Amino acid sequence: MADNKGSASKRADLTQHYAILKRPVFTEKSTRLQERHNCYVFEVAAGANKVEIRKAVEAIFDVHVLAVNTQNVPGKMRRFGSGYGRTSAWKKAMVTIKEGEAISLL
Repeated sequence: MADNKGSASKRADLTQHYAILKRPVFTEKSTRLQERHNCYVFEVAAGANKVEIRKAVEAIFDVHVLAVNTQNVPGKMRRFGSGYGRTSAWKKAMVTIKEGEAISLL
């Protein structure tokens, strides 16, 4: 019975980790970072800090994280038909992992 409680706790922790990492970012620059520096780029929750991001990546992908850099990306003005609007601001995390390890995102 104790095993079931532990596995439920692990599932709850994993759910929290997935709430922090929203999606991977695939751009020319992020692909170049991945190939040259073993650095992966993710869109993360706005309130997440570097420690939470590190724990989430290590728990979900089972890799060793060396560094986490974050950046708040501002929203941009965009045209929608005859009017103007603003895209949402979001938070980006660049996660560098140990040499020789990889994350399979596709």
